[in-house]
Amino acid sequence: SYISVKSKISDSFIMQYMDKIKKLYTIFIISGCLVLSLTSCDSFLDIQPVGKVIPNTLEEYRALITTAYGVDLTDRGMCDMRTEDISVSKDEFDQNNFKDIERWVTSNPSGTEFGWSYYYQNIYYANAIINKKNEITEGSEAEINQLVGEAYFMRGYMHFLLVNLYGQPYTKEGAPTSKAIPLKLSLDLEEMPTRNTVEEIYASILSDIENARQLINHKEWETGYNYRFSKLAVDAFESRVRLYKGEWQTAYNAAERVLEQKSTLEDYNNNNSTDFQMPNTYTSVESITAYENVYSRNGINASLATPTFVKMFKEGDLRTERYFGDADEKNDGNYKIIKTYETSQYKCTFRTAELYLNAAEALAQLDQLPEARDYLLKLMEKRYTSAGYTQKKNEVNAMNQAELITEILNERARELAFEGHRWFDLRRTTRPEQRKIIDGQTLILSQDDERYTLRIPQSAIAANPDLMN
Repeated sequence: SYISVKSKISDSFIMQYMDKIKKLYTIFIISGCLVLSLTSCDSFLDIQPVGKVIPNTLEEYRALITTAYGVDLTDRGMCDMRTEDISVSKDEFDQNNFKDIERWVTSNPSGTEFGWSYYYQNIYYANAIINKKNEITEGSEAEINQLVGEAYFMRGYMHFLLVNLYGQPYTKEGAPTSKAIPLKLSLDLEEMPTRNTVEEIYASILSDIENARQLINHKEWETGYNYRFSKLAVDAFESRVRLYKGEWQTAYNAAERVLEQKSTLEDYNNNNSTDFQMPNTYTSVESITAYENVYSRNGINASLATPTFVKMFKEGDLRTERYFGDADEKNDGNYKIIKTYETSQYKCTFRTAELYLNAAEALAQLDQLPEARDYLLKLMEKRYTSAGYTQKKNEVNAMNQAELITEILNERARELAFEGHRWFDLRRTTRPEQRKIIDGQTLILSQDDERYTLRIPQSAIAANPDLMN
């Protein structure tokens, strides 16, 4: 199975890379005797000088980006706790770690802190590879291009996650010119950057996507190596970025480029077949990129699905029994989540179902309703019983534009549940009022509440006070 760099990914992966990573334990740093340390220092990225290992060969630089691929990024999973879909278990350990996240606490939150330095750590790795492209030895031009293309992709994707955690949603009025996060495109460790605007960050992301497009030459990777970025992933990433910007035609175009080459969906009607895989597993026929595992072990153990969310899955929806366990009466009747777990079997960054939904939403926004219905129904046919699908088809075909857009967004909530999309989707669309009753107290996140954007962690501000500017 495929269980991350720290565990078991595949036998061939371990044989090729684990020895190399051990030898390079102090991590490659290009412009001096530097190594990443996430414990103490005064610089922007928490980097301090302690050792010296300088990479030269393609294999050594590949090991560097493999280290980046192995960094756990679980903030999107924690953000699910900020939606009405998830309730945090009443277990004392879970409450100590996650209750402030669930309750939208921003002032002096306790428990688990959202990440910051890990994203910039990966950006640093990417910048090191990009900067030294012409100095990499012992590799063919195609191999070096592929590696550097992955580095551009990694840099763009890290900035994308950061801006959607700590920047205002691009589609919110006035958001593009608002300050978000620092854009980091250099290896200068002494730089103490201020925040760039949301628009500047998105422009850089799209530039990195185009650079990745020019260099990446693997259409897709074989199972076990599909954590790496590919040509299909470039278009999948662009489709997501364009969707988040509300650029409907280009979002559709990019989604369609993927689906023209890879359109297979898992069929829940065959979910007892030995060929069936949960679509968010790295072995699924839907997998495009199996990079992220968005839930930590503690995070998934603490997360329970609310009855309100479970009720979104109507009769005939075959996903219900694959997503939810029994209701836990000790936890107010909330449901155990069985769709995913923290093991890397469930690594999923891009898969084909998302592209169907991207295409459907973009076409509906463009008022191309027959085409939008077609993409949505192709997905629904694989998710519902025959009778359930017939009912859904009749309902979808009778919907006007506004109703169809709402249905597509609801289907995103169902299909992509517990894969780290829900909070970002709420932010980029309606930013609705949310209510939670916890310990008898009603908590409210207002429409367009400023808490839809996370505050930069205090530890990052302490390291770089310029982040306040």
